[in-house]
Amino acid sequence: MNTGQTPAPQADHTVSIVIPVYGGERTLPGLLTEIEPLTSTQQTADGHRFVVSEVLFVYDNGPDASDRVMRELAEQYDYVRSVWLSRNFGQHAATLAGMASAGSDWIVTLDEDGQHDPAAIGGLLDTAMREQASLVYAKPTNEAPHGALRNVASRSAKKVLEWFTGTTGATDYQSFRLVLGSVGRSVAAYSGSGVYLDVALGWVAGRVATSPVELREEGGRRSGYTGRRLFAHFLRMILSSGTRGLRFVALLGIIFAAFGALVAVVVLIQRLFGDVAIEGWASTMVVILLSSGAILFSLGVIAEYIGINVNMAMGRPPYLITSDPAAGPLGRRPAGRP
Repeated sequence: MNTGQTPAPQADHTVSIVIPVYGGERTLPGLLTEIEPLTSTQQTADGHRFVVSEVLFVYDNGPDASDRVMRELAEQYDYVRSVWLSRNFGQHAATLAGMASAGSDWIVTLDEDGQHDPAAIGGLLDTAMREQASLVYAKPTNEAPHGALRNVASRSAKKVLEWFTGTTGATDYQSFRLVLGSVGRSVAAYSGSGVYLDVALGWVAGRVATSPVELREEGGRRSGYTGRRLFAHFLRMILSSGTRGLRFVALLGIIFAAFGALVAVVVLIQRLFGDVAIEGWASTMVVILLSSGAILFSLGVIAEYIGINVNMAMGRPPYLITSDPAAGPLGRRPAGRP
């Protein structure tokens, strides 16, 4: 029955933007200038209203003067909040710390280097509402602004993750993502040390979707990832995705046991028929090297799993939030000095 009453207007979606900061001294002011218009109510292409209610800079103890820039921006903009970590924990841990500190309906994670356009947030929200997804990854329509070798390595690593662990959607992993606030905060609360963020999100997120975006240049900032750190990043993806790595070790053992049994049967038959040649040093060495290599590889995989569990059992946190060092004892100056 029509009561003649106008339906109550829908509340705006509130959005917290989490930005891990490692080397953003030059890029943060420009990025915040782009975010500024979104702090007033916006309407997406599908008609959803949203507003950025807070921007959280998570200081990951980088090498430049990002901390000074963060303080200046926090004084200039009332919606900017700074989250301080006790030391450098890495991008994923810093993102988790920002998620734990966010209080909005949705959480958007952006890189500090400017390659992610904040104007694309509306499109991510439309996709989330249209597909009822609690997690939406930005899907680049162009190549990432890295070197060709790193792009190929990144795509290959994600495909290997899908094949090796059975994880679906790994090729869509991006640091530009929109996640339901309650999901992001819960993941930040239970994730242990060494857990890969996107794998942890996949454990609890309902429907996961992607939304097309165009990546931009990185603003002249040099990447903080070295080859060693990228490999460690990949290894953490594999190990935190489940125990399939251990199953692979078991399968490797079965294969080599079957191969050993086959060789033993061949040797026994040759011995029974008197057809045992003295030669065979090369083949023996090949078998020994293959077997010892498989054993060492298996022990390495098992040791990595044990290491992760030991860190968790010892209570090692993935991050530790502190107060601004400049506002505490470490920021005090000797008497008589400015």
